[in-house]
Amino acid sequence: MSRMLGALVGAGLLSTILFAGEPVPAVDIQTVEQALTPGKAPVIVDVRTPEEFSNGRIPQAVNIPLSQLDQRISELEKSRNSTIYVVCEVGARSASATQTLLDAGFTAPVNVTGGTRAWREAKLPLER
Repeated sequence: MSRMLGALVGAGLLSTILFAGEPVPAVDIQTVEQALTPGKAPVIVDVRTPEEFSNGRIPQAVNIPLSQLDQRISELEKSRNSTIYVVCEVGARSASATQTLLDAGFTAPVNVTGGTRAWREAKLPLER
């Protein structure tokens, strides 16, 4: 486990979920909300389709659809050793994307459990 993921576990902010039988690091929407404090620029990757993304996204999120992640992974290279919050609508596609990033050697990608749906249901702000 990377030092970054270890720090999240130590702070009680990280859990794991099983994706295809493998544990995938995961955080809840409240952890992402806390990362959006002024002066911080968290890396949030939304792997939904462009249409879904345009209907409302977590602030500061960038759209790299899951179907394009393998071809566009180099866009995340500067964040290889940073926490990358990976989000979709409910958490399945983002779990797959998180595993893809781990397999590619990224040290701290985390799946956002509940996804944009949980964010919306919590009445947190969405950008359009």
